[in-house]
Amino acid sequence: MEFSDFVIFIMEMVGTVAFASSGAMLAIQKEMDIFGVCVLGATTSVGGGMIRDVLLGILPPGMFGKPVYVLTALGGSVILFCMIYWKRDLFRGNVALAYDRVMLVFDAVGLAVFTVVGINTAWQAGYHQRFLPAFVGVITGVGGGLLRDVMAQEKPYILTKHVYACASIAGALVCVCGYDLFGRLGAMLAGAAAVLLIRFLAVRFRWNLPRIRGME
Repeated sequence: MEFSDFVIFIMEMVGTVAFASSGAMLAIQKEMDIFGVCVLGATTSVGGGMIRDVLLGILPPGMFGKPVYVLTALGGSVILFCMIYWKRDLFRGNVALAYDRVMLVFDAVGLAVFTVVGINTAWQAGYHQRFLPAFVGVITGVGGGLLRDVMAQEKPYILTKHVYACASIAGALVCVCGYDLFGRLGAMLAGAAAVLLIRFLAVRFRWNLPRIRGME
């Protein structure tokens, strides 16, 4: 395995654990049992990648050919469930605060990683124009979270929270435009960094897109 491939694999593992944690945390907040926690954690982790692979014609999707991602997501979800189950006295009264912090950090990391990993998958499939890889990257980044929220009957996080999807779009553009300048790995790292920077700045300064209120 080349060094760049190894780094990308590590990024995928980090993103898998991050998204699994955000999905599992939402399931715990919704008082789902451990099976529900595992399903929501795994869906958040691999859902975007499954949509990506279907769009690119990669069948069966990579989650079935490389079960390490699903198993990692399930393992991370179980560990988080057990930690909160056995230490729930520490979290009682602070569930909302813990949920917000976990969703912020892990969703930002997962979004950054899977946005650029989706673009890399499109590159490996032979698509080197800018629009399609960028589109696929955004779908990979936000798809799992969208499925998570729909399954949990939540208003989709990507449509309401601190320019979430827009951060993915910006990072995707940095990645595809930086390919010629920085190479594959450099462009992916730059794109992921852009997503993280925008997400954390948006939360810090409460950036949101315009919306219309008071129409009820």
